[in-house]
Amino acid sequence: MEFTPSFQQGKLIKRYQRFLTDIELEDGSKVTIHCPNTGSMRNCLFEGKRVWFSISDNPKRKYSRTWELAESDQGHLIGINTGRANQLAEDAIRAGVITELQGYSYLKREVKYGSENSRIDILLRDESTTSPKQDCYIEVKSCTLLEEGQGYFPDAVTSRGQKHLRELMEMVTLGHRGVLLFVVQHTGIDSVQAAAHIDAEYARLLTKAHQSGVEILAYCAEMSPNCSSLIKSCPVKL
Repeated sequence: MEFTPSFQQGKLIKRYQRFLTDIELEDGSKVTIHCPNTGSMRNCLFEGKRVWFSISDNPKRKYSRTWELAESDQGHLIGINTGRANQLAEDAIRAGVITELQGYSYLKREVKYGSENSRIDILLRDESTTSPKQDCYIEVKSCTLLEEGQGYFPDAVTSRGQKHLRELMEMVTLGHRGVLLFVVQHTGIDSVQAAAHIDAEYARLLTKAHQSGVEILAYCAEMSPNCSSLIKSCPVKL
């Protein structure tokens, strides 16, 4: 997924009130930008390191700049904008990168489903008239937490994520495919594991979902201030 124009650069001062971040621009001035990440951003906040942001021309926005990428102390790039994960996943499906999700003729985002009033991130459907594939319900999660060389999800307790696992299990029970796709937006992560030390219930449900037939996939993103795309699968430790 290419971003146009290229992101602009600054240095991180601090993130606060969840959605706000102060940065220093290259000319030395300080501005507040929007932080599009509702998580704890654990191990993603490196004060004084480089950050990259996009600029909106929407006059109704209070903060025209949006934080997109961060640099870690080790020089890794981290995708801060969790909203990018769904587009990365869609682009990778359409490009044939995610081999497990090929052979469908219909793709739609944000479709209502399940008994807990959810919206599935991506629905795939085979519209062929002879032996069509099962409908495929895909929940996308952005993975950015790196601890001691291991990638983890989630970075905070997530009742919403727990609900999505239950919904995917329900889809499998109804005869559909249920897929949890971790989009790894951290260049230092090469495998993903449930963060049982952060959310034990999520880890329990992930194991149960896997045993119930939910497919657990993870794909790593190649990232730069000019473009980002999913390029390869990586192991999920269950």
